[in-house]
Amino acid sequence: MAYLRFVVLSPHPDTGVADGVFGTAYALREGDGISKTDRAILEEQLKWFSRNLPLPARFNRSKSKGYYRRNSKGIAWFRDDALEPISRMHELKRVLEANGHVVHILREIRIGYIVYSDDMQVVAEPFADTRTDP
Repeated sequence: MAYLRFVVLSPHPDTGVADGVFGTAYALREGDGISKTDRAILEEQLKWFSRNLPLPARFNRSKSKGYYRRNSKGIAWFRDDALEPISRMHELKRVLEANGHVVHILREIRIGYIVYSDDMQVVAEPFADTRTDP
């Protein structure tokens, strides 16, 4: 199985690796200078993800006291067989790029120590040789 990440070049504040596109999509939706059509597309896609993509219970392997206060090391990847969310991510990518944001797609097989998994996504603490930036 392969895994996919849709990322922008800015670093994530917790992990330091390339940030996923959701924060950029929300900021674009709330900002000025976006067409009504693109805003509606972002709204539709983000609502779908909010309703259908489970929020991972964990982002790190640690189970020690206070683990939830630590910066997480885990990063989220889509399973390559999760066709519906991947299709919707391509739509987000199209809108973001039409509005000046470069989006890269990372495809990896060895993503790290998996700390969360569901039918659409996994969260993994990356191995030292896992590509996390474009």
